[in-house]
This record gives sequence, C-alpha cells and structure tokens, in this order.
Amino acid sequence: MLTRLGIRDVVLIDRLDLEVAPGLSVLTGETGAGKSILLDALGLALGARADSSLIRHGAGPAIVTAEFELPDGHPAWALLREQGIDAEDGQILLRRTLGIDGRGRASVNDQSVSVGFLRNLGAALVEIQGQFDQHALMDPANHRAILDQFGGLLDSVGGVRAAYRLWQAARDSRQSAESALERARTQEEYLRHVVAELQQLAPEPGEESELANRRARLQNRAKLLSTLQSALNDLAGENGAEMRLLAASRTLSRAPGQDPAIDTIITALERASNELAEATDGLESLMRADGWSEGELERIEDRLFSLRAAARKHQVTAEALPGLAEKLSADLAALDAGEGRLKALQEEERLTRAAYLEAATALTAYRQEAAGRLAAHVTAELVPLKLDKARITVEVAPQPEGAWGPEGRDKVGFLIATNPGATPGPLAKVASGGELSRFLLALKVVLAGTSPVPTLVFDEVDSGIGGAVAAAVGERLKRLGDHLQVLVITHSPQVAALGAHHWRVQKRQASPDARVTTSIDLLPLDARREEIARMLSGADITNEARAAADRLLG
Repeated sequence: MLTRLGIRDVVLIDRLDLEVAPGLSVLTGETGAGKSILLDALGLALGARADSSLIRHGAGPAIVTAEFELPDGHPAWALLREQGIDAEDGQILLRRTLGIDGRGRASVNDQSVSVGFLRNLGAALVEIQGQFDQHALMDPANHRAILDQFGGLLDSVGGVRAAYRLWQAARDSRQSAESALERARTQEEYLRHVVAELQQLAPEPGEESELANRRARLQNRAKLLSTLQSALNDLAGENGAEMRLLAASRTLSRAPGQDPAIDTIITALERASNELAEATDGLESLMRADGWSEGELERIEDRLFSLRAAARKHQVTAEALPGLAEKLSADLAALDAGEGRLKALQEEERLTRAAYLEAATALTAYRQEAAGRLAAHVTAELVPLKLDKARITVEVAPQPEGAWGPEGRDKVGFLIATNPGATPGPLAKVASGGELSRFLLALKVVLAGTSPVPTLVFDEVDSGIGGAVAAAVGERLKRLGDHLQVLVITHSPQVAALGAHHWRVQKRQASPDARVTTSIDLLPLDARREEIARMLSGADITNEARAAADRLLG
C-alpha cells in the first residue's frame, strides 16, 4: 500500500509530507482548496503525463515521491526484476522530478527509469478513478482477466495457455514440413538427376588432395623415367655397352695362339658384362617401382578434371562434393519419407488442437458460471445504491478460431442496462456520470478480494448524490477499506463520517502579501466533527449541524 506521499512545489503546495494509513481515508475541503492538486501530484509520481504548469509559480523543479510497502508475490516485484531494480525491505520508492523547461526525470528506488516503465509500475500499485477513460474497469481489454481473477480461474487459464503453446508448436512444425516438402517437390527431378550423377562420380573425402599429390609425383616420375630409359638404351640397346662388350669378347676369343694376357682380358670383359647386366636389371627394377603403369598419369588427370568440373557445376569445392552428395541423398530420402512424416505431424497438430479446444471449452463453461455469479453479486450491490432498476450482464462469447489465443476462445464484456427492457451496452456509453461511478463502485466492492492493486483512489465518487444513497456509497467504500487501502476525495458528509482517517485540504495565506498555499491536515475527532458539520451546513456552522455530525460519526 501507499505509505507516504511527498510533494514539493506543485501548484499551490510548497512542501507536503503525507503519511498514509491502511483502510479508508477521506479528504475533504471547500471547492478550490486544492484537493485535485493532490491527485495531480500522485499521478505525476505514477507516470502520468507531465505539464510544466504543475510547477509552483516562482519555484524550482516540482518533485513528487510516493513510497509503497508490498507483500511478497505482488506483480510489482516481477516488473522490478525485469528492469534489474533492487528492492529492500519490501519497499518501493517512486520519484518524479519536473523542471521548469518541461524536462523531467523518473526513478524507482533511486534507479533511473523511463516514464513508460513508471506508468506500468504505477498501474500495478494504484488505481485512480477520476476520468472515465482512464479507469481499468472501463477497458474491455481487461474484462476477461477481471472475470478470471474473480472466478478463481487462473489455474485453468494456465492449463489453456500450456495447451495453446503445444498446439502452436505442432502447427509450426507441420507448416515447416509442408513448406520443405513443397520446395523439395519442385526440385525433385533435378534432385534425382544430381544424386545419380554424384553417386556415379562417387567422390571420396580428401580425394582431390591425394590425386593432386599423386599427379605431382608421377609428373616428376615421368621425367626420371625418361632419363632412366636413355641410360638403359645406352646399356642394353642395339648399340649399347652390353652388345659392344659381347662383340669384344667374341673377337678376342678367336685370336690366334693362347696368350695368357688375352685370357685375362676376356675374363675382365665377362666381369664387366655381369656388372652391366646387374646395372640393367637395377634400371628396369627402378622403372617398375611405385606402382607405375602405363597411362596412370592420364587416368589421374582425367579423375581430377571430373571432380573439379562437378565442383564448379555445384558451386562448391571438390573437397565438399562428398558432403553435398550425402546431403542431397538425405534430401531425396526425406522427400521419399516426407509424406509419412507430414501425416504424423498433421495428426499431432490435430490431437494438440483437440486438447486445446477441450481445455478452452471447459474454461468457457467456468467463465460463464463465474459471469453469472459476478453479475448477481454486482446487481445486489446496485440496489442500495439506488440503481435497483439497472442490471449488469457479464457476457462470455466464444469467438471463431481466428480469434482463439493463449487465454482461450472467449470475448468477455461488462454490459449494463439502466432501465428495464433496454438493451445492455458498454459501461461508458450507457450510464451517466453519476450512475457510472456507482456501477464502478459496486464492481470494485465485489472484486475487492481479488484485486492485485492495493490502493484505490476515488475522486468524488459521490458527486450528485446525497442522503441514503451517499450513505450506501460510504458504507461500500468502508467495506473496500477492509480489504484495500482506499483514498476518497468527497463532498459528502455521509461518506466523510465513515472514514478511518480524515484529512482536510485548505488554502492558507500567512499575510495579505504572502502567496496562497495548500495544506493538508489529519483531523482529530473534534476537528472531524466541525468539518462534517461545515459540510452539512456551510460556512455558518450551527449546533444542529454539529448534532447531525455527531450522529453520522456514531
């Protein structure tokens, strides 16, 4: 709840520190005393639009602070955590500063925030019923959540949200599979051709690098072989050393006589012939080494050309060809299996949609039952408020599938008819100002136990009424104060007398030349009696008015 409101230099208020208590607090004062200034200042702290005209004439910046104490689990804590704002001792301090140049600053617990965030946080802390178009109960967008809160349906709503998420996930998977299958179908013929082509090519990981290295070795090998062949021709050819040694040996063997020196030479030639044969064998063995075969270099170059041509065609590297072949084969397999998978996803979508619809239908029934109870409770509150001919309808209307969402399939609206036989319509369009205030008060009384907003402010909710109706309004405000913190600006003595705390707003002027200021004082019992008597009789307070005030105060 709101525990303290500090105001500096706002319109007629130069300095004000207001300690606010639980329960029903009433603020009274003569017309023009400045009661609305208090609401303007509070609104500024809650993120309302700033206007430099709020700054007290001749003063510095206007500053408003509002301090709150909240229990654990209140929605405001989640907002602070999302913003990364620390909170200590369960307290929240809002501060708004407005400079004379129209610029301002906003902070929460001394950490700077945007005015938008301050406004969202303020809406979770205080609800001000003043201008109708700013009231949460007036906005049809809030009616479904209000009904769910009243009916205790939050767990059911959570179940519908979970079912909706599963359904949407299944729908997204089905749509994605359909799109992929449709794209694959448009390329099926090309895909089958490419897969067949790559399967025939059968590229292997690392093959290009291995072939390139092999080709380089074979190209060097070819040059070496040419040299070896020339050497072999010199040794073993028709005019090679082998034939010459053989011829020389034969010639010497026919020489006349048996000169031992010739035999020695022939023996040497035979040794040379043997050495020559060994060298020839070595050359031939060397030429056959490393798996060399005729045409191998040509085959390697043809393979490299095929791999690189395929890589250029598919705009990948040759090293990526095996991966491409695997992916396209998988795509083709997925295409072949896509129909079966799509049918499975369609069945999953059907089942999750059915589960969502079952949960949402049950929630609709719960809402319709809660709507009847809410309407009956509010109607009962309208009778003492002299709206006994009026009736309120809480309409729960299931919507077409295109409007279904995580909160269910229902549109909820609060409708009223002020006269018998009239067609119910939206609150703001059917009721007059005074009727609307009483309708909203009745709703608030019924919803008091479920409202997450701890502080309610009513600005002249009793405007235009008196007597028994004003007493009924005061009684309901008092009942609201049993559950929530309620601040009421009132001109009704019947309402003022029921407040647990009574504040009087008045203008003061220290001297004829001094500026007029607004002050707010907490009234003790005697002063309350005088203030209520003034409200009953006007400026001239009579004993009869004091006696009537005593009766109201009980």
